[in-house]
Amino acid sequence: MYFQESPRASDEEGAFYMQSRAAYLAVFNSSLTNITSKQQLCRGKNPSHATLNKYWSPRTSKLNFDDFCEILKSEKKTEETELMRAFRKMDVNNDGYITHSELEKALTTRGEKMTTEEVNTIFSLADINKDGKLDYAEVSLNKLFVSTVEQCQIAALERLEGDARLKRQNFGSQSYSPPKAPVSSASPAQAAAAHPQPPETSDRTLKIDSRLSSRPSSARSRRSSLSNSIIVTSNSTKASKIPEPSGLQEWHRICMKGCFFVEDNGSISSLQYQLHVPETTRVYLTSQPLSLSTRHDPSSSQMTVDTALFVTSAGETKEDSTLVCFTESKDKEKYIWKGELNAGTYYLLPFTTGCRLKKENKKGLSVKPVELVYRTNTGKIDLTEDFRCVLSDIFDVIDLDGNGLLSLEEYNFFELRTSGEKCDKDAWAICKENFDMRKNQLTRQGFMELNLMEATEKDGDPSDLWVTLEAMGYNRLLELVEGCPFQIDVYCEGTQASIQPVSMDSGPKLLNQALQKSVTARKGAKALRGQDNVFIYTYRGEHRISSLIANKTNQKVTVHINNEQSRNCCSSRSMSVFAVEVPARTKMVCQHVLPINEKQDWTYNCVETILPSM
Repeated sequence: MYFQESPRASDEEGAFYMQSRAAYLAVFNSSLTNITSKQQLCRGKNPSHATLNKYWSPRTSKLNFDDFCEILKSEKKTEETELMRAFRKMDVNNDGYITHSELEKALTTRGEKMTTEEVNTIFSLADINKDGKLDYAEVSLNKLFVSTVEQCQIAALERLEGDARLKRQNFGSQSYSPPKAPVSSASPAQAAAAHPQPPETSDRTLKIDSRLSSRPSSARSRRSSLSNSIIVTSNSTKASKIPEPSGLQEWHRICMKGCFFVEDNGSISSLQYQLHVPETTRVYLTSQPLSLSTRHDPSSSQMTVDTALFVTSAGETKEDSTLVCFTESKDKEKYIWKGELNAGTYYLLPFTTGCRLKKENKKGLSVKPVELVYRTNTGKIDLTEDFRCVLSDIFDVIDLDGNGLLSLEEYNFFELRTSGEKCDKDAWAICKENFDMRKNQLTRQGFMELNLMEATEKDGDPSDLWVTLEAMGYNRLLELVEGCPFQIDVYCEGTQASIQPVSMDSGPKLLNQALQKSVTARKGAKALRGQDNVFIYTYRGEHRISSLIANKTNQKVTVHINNEQSRNCCSSRSMSVFAVEVPARTKMVCQHVLPINEKQDWTYNCVETILPSM
């Protein structure tokens, strides 16, 4: 249900999902079928072990269609220049030709190994003049490989278009629409379309799949469907804003910074915080995106990211923690809660829906990276001005208390994020000897010196610097695209509270529990027709709608979600039609929805349908 402002961007996204679905269904009978082995993941392509291991680790047990799409978005398509480099490596005697033995050795010993028969077929097609060798300098071999990919992709799309059953499968993807024109260039869909495999499901599954549709029309489907429609007017949020308490300037204020980061799997993480309130008091709590001083315009996309805050009691164990409150009201970019907190210790759990903070779509992004280092007239290595500006912004983000200095604890949050390791006290003492410090804390200048030393030690190689930047959410143009800094302010009347950042292993679980509780606490849960033990909860806030599925049966259920009739909405799923699998006796947050344009009315229209078990 993602109505993007740019029609062209919407068309490109739709084409991508259509091609991805065609590729997936060339291997599997259903886009609900999971990839369950490394061998299945590499079907149809000849990936390197490094590429394959990047997406299938020893801890991976399965990947679904959404994971498959994310992999395709991350992997660039093979360009002819890359093929030319590969052919030059095969050309061991560097004479401009590839012999049959050279090609066979390359294609039968790397990645998913080809058979001798497959190599013979490729060689015979490319050896136009039948002289027993391939002239790759004339790029005829390149064109053969690219053409083969295109033909496989078109064949998969034609199969999808011609098969009514496959065409109706919209699960975990954009809804299907026929291509407006033949695909003319290789796309990520080549990953599975190059060598279609026989379907792996039974005839019974085929019969079930034939009944599935994004708009179920059978009596059976209607009995197990539920439709929710909510119209939110632009004036509704203005009428319910929480006013600031009178005399707020006299209250005790504490401030803490943080940052949301988009992880490789698309999830969003951040630090958590512990708040100690010494006595019962009135509290005014706010969170908002943080505009960085050097490179960010106050109207940048980061400033539109939602930054809610959940407050839970800090029990002895995570099971003892209960939801206390969360910031429901919104005033411009600020999210607010006002009320009374009893004396005690609480967890502050930052949250963003993911509607406006997502993995960057790297498809077609082949720009030249910004320079990070250069050599001066004397031959010394120095940091470029652009890189220094970004480092200054990063310093502001990790300076959590905003005092202009980095303590060892603050620096270690940065180190854990970028390298996975901590700096111990002995190493910190060495830093004190080499970099500018004040009160045993690293200054902004010292932080610059530390990064300059890293660049110098690598003789100007920026590889490690890029690892740091990408971990902090920056792309190769030094744009902050996968991170959003935020600021928390806690005002207490008549008492001085304290707040400190904490890194909890149970933090994501606590946040998920609090989020679920905030949705299920609302009245009006609806059971799916014909399924008395599967409930849909819908939370309608001033600026956000969230839905949750509660499966109280003793078996897993798969629920098909259709949001195609929603208007002026952006979803955390980035899809208008998808399916979610909910394990037995569990709850699962299905999606979050925000308006694209908050100054206009928006309509949330969702149809949930339970799918027959396969």
